[in-house]
Amino acid sequence: MPGVPSMTAKICVGQFAGSHGVRGLVKLRSFTAEPADIMTYGPLSDENGARRFTVTLQGMVKDNFLAKVDGVTSREQAQALAGVRLYVDRGALPATEDEDEFYHADLIGLRAELADGTVYGTVKAIYDFGAGDVLEVRTAGGPLEMLPFSKACVPVVDVRGGRIVVDLPAVIEAREGSDGEVEEGEDGSGDQSGEQGP
Repeated sequence: MPGVPSMTAKICVGQFAGSHGVRGLVKLRSFTAEPADIMTYGPLSDENGARRFTVTLQGMVKDNFLAKVDGVTSREQAQALAGVRLYVDRGALPATEDEDEFYHADLIGLRAELADGTVYGTVKAIYDFGAGDVLEVRTAGGPLEMLPFSKACVPVVDVRGGRIVVDLPAVIEAREGSDGEVEEGEDGSGDQSGEQGP
């Protein structure tokens, strides 16, 4: 069914964030709901699956794990991994426990509808710029729209049904409340599970 996530899709669960020390330790940022769970979902790979990483967590530094990556023994090798995103197969992640819980990646490709069933567009991405999640929707007319991802603006998320419902009056009200400014930026959704913002 269109919009329903494929269990073979790749989900970003973390990212290498640079080297630590001179013995090849790598800083690792986890995007999972429970950060240490990044090690429980099976092999980690880069986005296209060309490289696989065997990783052992060694400790913490600020908000990052310190990790030992097999084959990485020098600061230069560790630094070369900086920015590499880490993926697992969608099917490796645990099932969500209720209908109000989902992985951010599950939203990509969902049909966006208005309350009367009119097709509004398709969810293309989800971003977090620090003030709450924002959905990027390709509208049926073509242009991209950035919508606040809140219960008021998106009252229905039906992943199994392949759709979300958008409340345009609430979107307009939310935009006016923030002076209509919505930033653009890199997708940092990661793929942790979560519920909509307030």
